[in-house]
Amino acid sequence: MVKEGVPISVYDFSAMTILGELKSLGEYEGNVLLIVNTASECGFTPQLDGLQKLYDQYKDQGFKVLGFPCNQFHSQDPGTDAEISNFCQRHYGVTFPMFSKIDVKGENAHPLFVHLTNQATGMVTKQIKWNFTKFLVGKDGEVIGRFAPQTKPESITSEIENALSK
Repeated sequence: MVKEGVPISVYDFSAMTILGELKSLGEYEGNVLLIVNTASECGFTPQLDGLQKLYDQYKDQGFKVLGFPCNQFHSQDPGTDAEISNFCQRHYGVTFPMFSKIDVKGENAHPLFVHLTNQATGMVTKQIKWNFTKFLVGKDGEVIGRFAPQTKPESITSEIENALSK
């Protein structure tokens, strides 16, 4: 639902998929989402495996992982969308939805990430400071948690299960 043209939940945003198709996040309405800014050449890149395992474990219960590649942190995702997609599938078996590479901070930040960081600020700043920052979104489209890059995906299963039970 949009009030006076201003998005009020993640479902009000759209983003380009990694395959070049514009997708409304409204298509995920009613699901629990874990939205993550990813990178292919980061020390946290192995978290793609944990994200895929979460997706596999909970997808039939209404859970989706949404990956958004970003090259803003030490140029750790320099490839094209096709290269990123191939890398994620080949090395980590990623089947969860991936989106086109975006900025997650600064003046060119994707509006979704502006919204996410306004809804759930970090420890020191609301701005995303590194790859693999994770936002847990409830079925209602509201942000219910933000997790640091160091937080391993498997360590937030209880939060995911709690959100799925609501």
